[in-house]
Amino acid sequence: MKKNNLTTKLQLAIFALIALLTFSCTTDFINVDANQETESALTADRAPELVNAIYNSLLQWEMSSFAWTGITSIASDDADKGSIPSDTGADKGQLDQLDITPTLISVAEVWRGHYNGIQRANQAINRISQFDMDPVLQQRLIGEARFLRALFYFRLVQTYGGVPLIENVTSADQIDADLLTRKSKAECYAFIEADLDFAIENLPLKSEYPPSELGRATQGAAQTLLAKVSMYQEKWTEALQLTNDVIASQEYQLTDNYEDIWKESFENGPESIFEIQSRGVMPAAGVDKYSTIQGVRGESGWGWGFNTPSQDLIDTYTADDERMDATIIFPGETLFDGRQISPNVPNIGYNQKAYSSILTEAEITGKNVRLLRYAEVLLINAEARSILGGDVATPLNQIRLRAGLTPATDLSTQAIWEERRLEMAFEHDRYFDLVRQGRAAQVLNAKGIPFVQGKHEVFPIPQEQIDLSDGALVQNPNY
Repeated sequence: MKKNNLTTKLQLAIFALIALLTFSCTTDFINVDANQETESALTADRAPELVNAIYNSLLQWEMSSFAWTGITSIASDDADKGSIPSDTGADKGQLDQLDITPTLISVAEVWRGHYNGIQRANQAINRISQFDMDPVLQQRLIGEARFLRALFYFRLVQTYGGVPLIENVTSADQIDADLLTRKSKAECYAFIEADLDFAIENLPLKSEYPPSELGRATQGAAQTLLAKVSMYQEKWTEALQLTNDVIASQEYQLTDNYEDIWKESFENGPESIFEIQSRGVMPAAGVDKYSTIQGVRGESGWGWGFNTPSQDLIDTYTADDERMDATIIFPGETLFDGRQISPNVPNIGYNQKAYSSILTEAEITGKNVRLLRYAEVLLINAEARSILGGDVATPLNQIRLRAGLTPATDLSTQAIWEERRLEMAFEHDRYFDLVRQGRAAQVLNAKGIPFVQGKHEVFPIPQEQIDLSDGALVQNPNY
């Protein structure tokens, strides 16, 4: 292999390495321009900008928008492609049918977007660690960067299985075939856990941040993400302890009305543990078309109409479950902000959790995307207790009572899985949940979705990345 040739290719496509991955901002965290590069961030007073650049990567199309929605939601039994038959969304119809190949656009975009974010994190960690600055702030900023890097790697492992671990790389000259070799899932999880352990030790509680910094990663966010990582590895003792710690902190509580969680006025509310910070006016661009791609299509519509609820999801809710109307926009209804939906729209429903109010701009949504919330802490806690033994009813029934339901009579792990589906529909977990639960083939095949065991537990490594690596990257089985 010719290293120079490989390096040139990698510069172009794999890690999107550029000389400086920092972005302009004001002193207020939420006022961040995700598009304008600064000329330098080589001094300690510019250290927060290096971390803001990592947060900004969550706003981008390849990280959080169409491709991520396709892989995590449209591919599952919670959602269908939606839109209209002639609009395929590039490959969203294929994802809907699990007709997945290594050349799909979505598969490539998710890889690129997340490694771009990882490279920003690496830049921030390596540079900030060398600054002569206040040590408490220094460790906090590195903790934020490591939390975000852990989040990106976790999503990559969920999607592709073991992936290359890129840590101390700040230039393309450092990249070689050994670095690109895929690590095992266990090695990736150990790396993620180390990042989150550091973040837990060095991040403040949510209540300890000033209002101007609201939305930054917190100790509770790191604990919650580590609990989720532990759940995916069936480390139930760790998952239980971490969720117990979050509950005991009293930093979070369930929002009284489930529908309110998703309104702009409840961003960073009492249930919020971590969400992508978006604004619908410049200079802070929102998540790129996240609301638009899932907005109502056709008559009275404003969006593309993708990622629509499946009939199976609709039928799974009971009539008295308040989460159904808060999760799904139905034809003919009037939304909370007065917007009226025509009964003649082309789909049976749309994702209300992605709805950006009529008062905001469609193309640059002003709506935060909720990534971690307190309800999930309670669900992980209940699932861990169902396996280890203990009081399942208390955390589970907090979820059910908020939804307007009676206390649970079935406290089995299976019942918690079903509650998790209804509570977290459209929150980018259903496909991965079915895989980790070991029942993806059983559940999806019964619904006519052709999940192939031994193949579809992960998505393929993008063919373009295998080609660019000169074969250092090895494809997943059966692709």
